[in-house]
Amino acid sequence: MSLPPKIIVAPPGPRSRDLSTRLSAAECPAFDARRDAREETSGAPQSPVVYERGESANVWDVDGNRYVDLVAGFGALIFGHAPRAIEKIATEQEAKLGLALGDVYASEVKVELCEKLASLFPEPGARVMLGLSGADALTAALKTVALSGKSRVVAFEGSYHGLSYGPLAACGLSSNFRAPFRDQIGDWVTFEPYPATPDIARDVLARLRALAKSEGGKAVGAVLIEPVLGRGGVVEVARDFLRDLRSICDDAGWMLVVDEVFTGCGRSGAFSRAVAEGVLPDILCLGKGLGAGRPISAMIGRAHMMAAWGAHRGTTIHTATHFGSPPSCVAALAVLRALDDGSVYASVARKGASFRDALIAACAHRAVVRQRGLMLAIDLGTSARVLSASRALLERGYIVITGGARGESITLTPPFDIREELLAGFATTLDEVLETLDERGAKARA
Repeated sequence: MSLPPKIIVAPPGPRSRDLSTRLSAAECPAFDARRDAREETSGAPQSPVVYERGESANVWDVDGNRYVDLVAGFGALIFGHAPRAIEKIATEQEAKLGLALGDVYASEVKVELCEKLASLFPEPGARVMLGLSGADALTAALKTVALSGKSRVVAFEGSYHGLSYGPLAACGLSSNFRAPFRDQIGDWVTFEPYPATPDIARDVLARLRALAKSEGGKAVGAVLIEPVLGRGGVVEVARDFLRDLRSICDDAGWMLVVDEVFTGCGRSGAFSRAVAEGVLPDILCLGKGLGAGRPISAMIGRAHMMAAWGAHRGTTIHTATHFGSPPSCVAALAVLRALDDGSVYASVARKGASFRDALIAACAHRAVVRQRGLMLAIDLGTSARVLSASRALLERGYIVITGGARGESITLTPPFDIREELLAGFATTLDEVLETLDERGAKARA
């Protein structure tokens, strides 16, 4: 059972500081540079804690502090840290067969998982490609688009599809992610504003209809979209936008690629947010929660869209050594079985709405709260305020992370089974933290 925070030494404690110093001397300097920049922006320290162990919705650092984890492995740990049932069968599978031979000789559990995923797609005949990460699934999807003979893609500002080279080109969260690598990733993506409001949606749809009729539209192979921005700050598309987009893609002969790495497998209150809205993707990408902490992802495509992969003499493939590893496959099968009866989706929707209401009651006068299922964002307006609040929350025993295109939001993706008392406790603590920040700001201005 998850427990409330317990801070016994101010984080980061001495062991965390020591280990972080050792890591800084060995790890790529990118992450220290990011922390330095955030500290300069916020004026608040950004030195990290180091995890030691996790259980359910709690993590402990190496100094013995206990935290309530509201990030849950960037949303991947849908059943919390070390879920016993899934870890048991994955460990048993590792003892039996830890690695098959990928695309040459499969394991039985890979066969079962591909069949299960194909059966969950709303159209018969779907085909599946497995990977290790969401970026792998998006890479496979973009390769599928290229095999159609039309490789240009329309994507959206604020979106995040991973940082591997294919998805990076379509990553609209920040142009800074793409800029240093532009010469290598090319220029084959057109970005549109994310259609979060009816006015923006109307304008985007008008431009896409015009593009479809233009000479340039003949080079477009797909539109790539997140139905709810995940890392981009839990922003939803406007009502009916996905249905209208589906219609445009049908008329233009474009694929509709839906990235549900973040929203899928129950996180948004459904197996697939797009399908729940009555929209059939041509390609559906899943990851994160699919393995409940085990590394696995999936791209599921309509049969006629996937046919191009077979129209060759065996040279066009997409694989890697650990794709479809047996322990990850059995974990994914366990996740899908747990989701089968729909009760998890209902619980996620109810618990997410209750958490939203608690956050609004606690801090609506200081923040904007957005929610879909158990993905929430608390928009504080500026990255400096978010970083300061996040640090103060860490010091009180809560793990949160920043989000939004400008880092203006705290984003929360707690485990599905987290106790509601812990969520209510966070709402109260957040109110206290924001009040303290406001008081400090007022004194500084005086």
